[in-house]
Amino acid sequence: MRFMVIVKASEEFEGGQGPSAELLEEMAKFNEEMVKAGILLAGEGLTPSSQGARIVFSGKEEPKVVDGPFAETKELVGGFWILQVRNREEAVEWIKRMPNTDGSTHEVEIRRVAEASDFDNLSPEVAEIEAQLRAKTSGEA
Repeated sequence: MRFMVIVKASEEFEGGQGPSAELLEEMAKFNEEMVKAGILLAGEGLTPSSQGARIVFSGKEEPKVVDGPFAETKELVGGFWILQVRNREEAVEWIKRMPNTDGSTHEVEIRRVAEASDFDNLSPEVAEIEAQLRAKTSGEA
Protein backbone atom coordinates (compact mmCIF):
# COMPACT_ATOMS: atom_id res chain seq x y z
CA MET A 1 0.00 0.00 0.00
CA ARG A 2 1.12 3.50 -0.70
CA PHE A 3 0.68 6.24 1.87
CA MET A 4 1.21 9.97 1.58
CA VAL A 5 2.75 11.52 4.65
CA ILE A 6 1.83 15.20 4.73
CA VAL A 7 4.10 17.39 6.85
CA LYS A 8 2.16 20.49 7.85
CA ALA A 9 3.84 23.89 7.59
CA SER A 10 4.66 25.88 10.70
CA GLU A 11 4.36 29.61 11.30
CA GLU A 12 8.17 29.79 11.44
CA PHE A 13 8.47 28.04 8.07
CA GLU A 14 5.83 30.26 6.49
CA GLY A 15 7.70 33.26 7.92
CA GLY A 16 10.82 32.24 6.02
CA GLN A 17 12.70 30.47 8.81
CA GLY A 18 14.07 27.25 7.44
CA PRO A 19 15.06 24.16 9.42
CA SER A 20 18.33 24.10 11.34
CA ALA A 21 21.43 22.43 9.89
CA GLU A 22 21.07 19.78 12.60
CA LEU A 23 17.50 18.97 11.59
CA LEU A 24 18.44 18.82 7.90
CA GLU A 25 21.21 16.36 8.74
CA GLU A 26 18.89 14.21 10.85
CA MET A 27 16.21 14.25 8.14
CA ALA A 28 18.78 13.14 5.55
CA LYS A 29 19.68 10.19 7.78
CA PHE A 30 15.99 9.35 8.29
CA ASN A 31 15.36 9.50 4.53
CA GLU A 32 18.37 7.25 3.98
CA GLU A 33 16.92 4.71 6.46
CA MET A 34 13.65 4.67 4.56
CA VAL A 35 15.46 4.24 1.22
CA LYS A 36 17.51 1.33 2.62
CA ALA A 37 14.29 -0.24 3.94
CA GLY A 38 12.82 0.05 0.42
CA ILE A 39 9.77 2.06 1.49
CA LEU A 40 10.52 5.61 0.30
CA LEU A 41 9.06 6.26 -3.15
CA ALA A 42 9.29 10.07 -3.05
CA GLY A 43 9.77 12.89 -0.60
CA GLU A 44 10.30 16.61 -0.82
CA GLY A 45 9.98 19.81 1.14
CA LEU A 46 7.97 22.69 -0.26
CA THR A 47 8.64 26.41 -0.37
CA PRO A 48 6.49 28.77 1.74
CA SER A 49 3.01 29.57 0.44
CA SER A 50 4.15 33.14 -0.32
CA GLN A 51 5.82 31.62 -3.38
CA GLY A 52 2.74 29.62 -4.40
CA ALA A 53 -0.64 30.05 -6.03
CA ARG A 54 -4.06 28.48 -5.69
CA ILE A 55 -6.46 27.86 -8.53
CA VAL A 56 -10.08 28.23 -7.41
CA PHE A 57 -12.77 26.44 -9.44
CA SER A 58 -16.37 27.55 -9.05
CA GLY A 59 -19.04 25.98 -11.22
CA LYS A 60 -18.77 27.02 -14.86
CA GLU A 61 -16.82 30.22 -14.10
CA GLU A 62 -13.29 30.72 -15.34
CA PRO A 63 -10.82 29.36 -12.75
CA LYS A 64 -9.34 32.13 -10.57
CA VAL A 65 -5.71 32.35 -9.55
CA VAL A 66 -4.99 33.45 -5.97
CA ASP A 67 -1.38 34.25 -5.17
CA GLY A 68 0.11 33.32 -1.78
CA PRO A 69 0.78 33.72 1.04
CA PHE A 70 -2.23 31.93 2.43
CA ALA A 71 -3.84 32.26 5.85
CA GLU A 72 -4.38 29.33 8.24
CA THR A 73 -0.80 28.12 8.42
CA LYS A 74 -1.87 24.95 10.23
CA GLU A 75 -3.67 23.82 7.06
CA LEU A 76 -0.70 24.32 4.73
CA VAL A 77 1.61 21.57 3.53
CA GLY A 78 5.32 22.06 4.15
CA GLY A 79 6.54 18.78 2.66
CA PHE A 80 5.62 15.18 1.95
CA TRP A 81 6.76 11.60 1.61
CA ILE A 82 5.21 8.79 -0.41
CA LEU A 83 5.83 5.48 1.35
CA GLN A 84 5.24 1.92 0.15
CA VAL A 85 4.45 -0.10 3.29
CA ARG A 86 2.31 -3.07 4.31
CA ASN A 87 -0.35 -1.07 6.16
CA ARG A 88 -1.20 2.15 7.98
CA GLU A 89 0.34 0.88 11.21
CA GLU A 90 3.73 0.43 9.56
CA ALA A 91 3.54 3.97 8.14
CA VAL A 92 2.70 5.30 11.61
CA GLU A 93 5.62 3.46 13.18
CA TRP A 94 8.06 4.90 10.65
CA ILE A 95 6.79 8.46 11.00
CA LYS A 96 6.87 8.32 14.79
CA ARG A 97 10.67 8.06 14.30
CA MET A 98 10.79 11.29 12.26
CA PRO A 99 13.44 13.67 13.64
CA ASN A 100 12.27 16.72 15.56
CA THR A 101 15.61 18.06 16.76
CA ASP A 102 14.33 21.66 16.63
CA GLY A 103 11.69 20.69 19.19
CA SER A 104 8.95 22.47 17.28
CA THR A 105 5.27 21.61 17.55
CA HIS A 106 3.77 20.47 14.28
CA GLU A 107 1.47 17.89 12.76
CA VAL A 108 2.07 15.14 10.27
CA GLU A 109 -0.87 13.52 8.49
CA ILE A 110 -0.79 10.01 7.01
CA ARG A 111 -3.28 9.07 4.30
CA ARG A 112 -3.49 6.05 2.03
CA VAL A 113 -3.13 6.79 -1.66
CA ALA A 114 -6.35 5.78 -3.42
CA GLU A 115 -6.03 3.06 -6.03
CA ALA A 116 -8.25 2.78 -9.10
CA SER A 117 -9.98 -0.21 -7.48
CA ASP A 118 -11.18 2.05 -4.64
CA PHE A 119 -13.69 3.74 -6.97
CA ASP A 120 -16.94 1.82 -7.51
CA ASN A 121 -17.95 3.74 -10.64
CA LEU A 122 -14.64 3.31 -12.51
CA SER A 123 -15.23 1.71 -15.90
CA PRO A 124 -12.88 -1.03 -17.13
CA GLU A 125 -11.76 1.28 -19.95
CA VAL A 126 -10.77 4.08 -17.56
CA ALA A 127 -9.11 1.55 -15.22
CA GLU A 128 -6.96 0.36 -18.14
CA ILE A 129 -5.98 3.92 -19.07
CA GLU A 130 -5.04 4.58 -15.42
CA ALA A 131 -2.94 1.38 -15.32
CA GLN A 132 -1.11 2.38 -18.50
CA LEU A 133 -0.45 5.90 -17.22
CA ARG A 134 0.85 4.57 -13.88
CA ALA A 135 3.19 2.18 -15.72
CA LYS A 136 4.52 5.01 -17.89
CA THR A 137 5.11 7.38 -14.98
CA SER A 138 6.84 4.72 -12.92
CA GLY A 139 9.15 3.73 -15.78
CA GLU A 140 7.63 0.27 -16.24
CA ALA A 141 6.35 0.88 -19.77
